[in-house]
Amino acid sequence: MIFSLFGRGADIDARKRTFLAIGSFLLPLLVWCLVSYAPFVWHPKVLVTDPGGVDYFQVDMLVDKAMFKDEVANMEQSHLALPVGRPSNPIYLPAPDDVAKAFYNGFVHPPKSTDVPSMPASLWHSVQIIFWGFLISSLIGVPLGIVSGTYNLVGRLNEPFIEFFRYLPAPAFGALAVAILGIYDGPKIAIIVIGTLFQQVLIIANTTRKLETTLIEAARTLGSKNLKLLSTVVVPGILPDLYRDQRILLGWAWTYLIVAELIGTSSGITWFITQQARYQHFDNVYAAIMTIGIIGFGTDLVLGRLGRRLFPWDRTQDRQ
Repeated sequence: MIFSLFGRGADIDARKRTFLAIGSFLLPLLVWCLVSYAPFVWHPKVLVTDPGGVDYFQVDMLVDKAMFKDEVANMEQSHLALPVGRPSNPIYLPAPDDVAKAFYNGFVHPPKSTDVPSMPASLWHSVQIIFWGFLISSLIGVPLGIVSGTYNLVGRLNEPFIEFFRYLPAPAFGALAVAILGIYDGPKIAIIVIGTLFQQVLIIANTTRKLETTLIEAARTLGSKNLKLLSTVVVPGILPDLYRDQRILLGWAWTYLIVAELIGTSSGITWFITQQARYQHFDNVYAAIMTIGIIGFGTDLVLGRLGRRLFPWDRTQDRQ
């Protein structure tokens, strides 16, 4: 059975794909559990459970193993109570159960500190930033990419500059965006647009060029020109691939989110993460980061299922 899993994408049925998808999540989780719960794997710290005669030790304090060993030897020489502790990982690597509790508490209970917004509120604010940024990028990038891929003159006119501009890091425009758009959500949305627009134009233009030229030539022979050619031949012909490109580009928009939210006022899930890290609540940090992944991955699954319904003739949708 194991060897039968190693086949080409077209040969793997839905049941095997589900099995492999579950395994892709279980394997990292297994490694995380081993690192967290097996003391012999990697536990460079000692969690103090009884400070003994060490005056600066406190209960639940994390210390290096070498330091703990030295203090045990010092207490033995001084004939004082020995400190007691157990192997532990650094504070920045919480165990899976701690992260699961933080995830639950983040959505069920309000934050203890009044100056920190709740995780659902922070996530909703970030989702709005992604939505508006990607919507604006698509309204400009999709038509421009289609036109550039259809007409060589337009492509040769704008693509060299777009190729140049896409290498400029989007965060570099942060100060300029704040100066023009203010300190609130405007510059954050602008960074999402800058980070995805130019990639979008080039990818969609390349997708458009893959359309069979015989279809375009036949349409032109029958009298289709300009908008009619685009609406009746080009767009329907590339629609499944265009939809798949947008799914990928939406993931790129999420990767720019953290950088975008560092610009201007502190808000969104980035503010939540930085505040929790400041107070060393790393279980909340992991929970928030994983929530971003869950939302992104869940959105992609929904879009994938929707794509199979919208484009049943596109067999590449079945392999995803």
